Amino acid sequence: MERIGFIGLGAMGKPMTRNLMKAGYPVNVLTRTQSRIGDLLADGAVWCNTPKEIAQNSEIVITMLPDTPDVEQVFSGRDGVFDGARPGMLLIDMSTVSPVAVRRLAREARVRDCDFLDAPVSGGDIGAQNGTLSIMAGGEEPAFRRAMPVFQALGKTILLIGDSGAGQIAKAANQILTSVTTEAVAEALVFAAKAGVDPAKVRQALMGGSASSRILETHGEKMIERDFKPGFRMRLHHKDLDITLDAGETYGAALPVTALVRELMTETLKDGQGDMDNSSFLLLLEKLSNRPGTGS
Repeated sequence: MERIGFIGLGAMGKPMTRNLMKAGYPVNVLTRTQSRIGDLLADGAVWCNTPKEIAQNSEIVITMLPDTPDVEQVFSGRDGVFDGARPGMLLIDMSTVSPVAVRRLAREARVRDCDFLDAPVSGGDIGAQNGTLSIMAGGEEPAFRRAMPVFQALGKTILLIGDSGAGQIAKAANQILTSVTTEAVAEALVFAAKAGVDPAKVRQALMGGSASSRILETHGEKMIERDFKPGFRMRLHHKDLDITLDAGETYGAALPVTALVRELMTETLKDGQGDMDNSSFLLLLEKLSNRPGTGS
């Protein structure tokens, strides 16, 4: 099996790396805090000191990083992946970043006779742990076919959306839907509570009708239980909407509701909710409604 280099072993990257190891892949790793992956190193993952070293010792390199500048630095910076890349390598960025940036990175990869896929994911940390992520890829068909066994160790819904950058466009569309729907669920539950009706029973009723959705099921439950431990942190979703709105401007797409939800997210960050789950929209709407304790 091809040796994989994995860069970025946070809440998503670490369980993804674990699943690759379970599938039998030899894995080189690099992340900001080595101490957090001691269990993976004990189980056979090999530490490398730089992205360049990762590339020099791997056939496939995967990155799972917080933001566009991080990805650009890891690939194109000093001692980056491109410094160690060899012809024939497959480079896969699974972060959520700018489609404009990944198209530029794909061009740089082609100059080095390497294949490049942008393959962002949906499914959160639970999907990463369970190997049930939805993977949205952009790039060339031969590179996608080569990556398929790797993707099958990580996810269940795996699609080649189109050429380079198409995966990031699909992920941006995903973030539009999840952000707007999460905010709408919070509005509905606060509305019910303000009207003196049990929001838990309202949610239960809505789950049986046309308003039913996975967001209502999962995030609605977290709101009712007031469980805002992060699955997907608010600050990261806010970052994703920044990327989405920038892409919308680049491609001439009007995104008025997304822009409004991003502004509401900005308010949650001001209130110190950046590291809470994005279901903590509820707290902002309770504040705006002057009503604490919607879930009680």
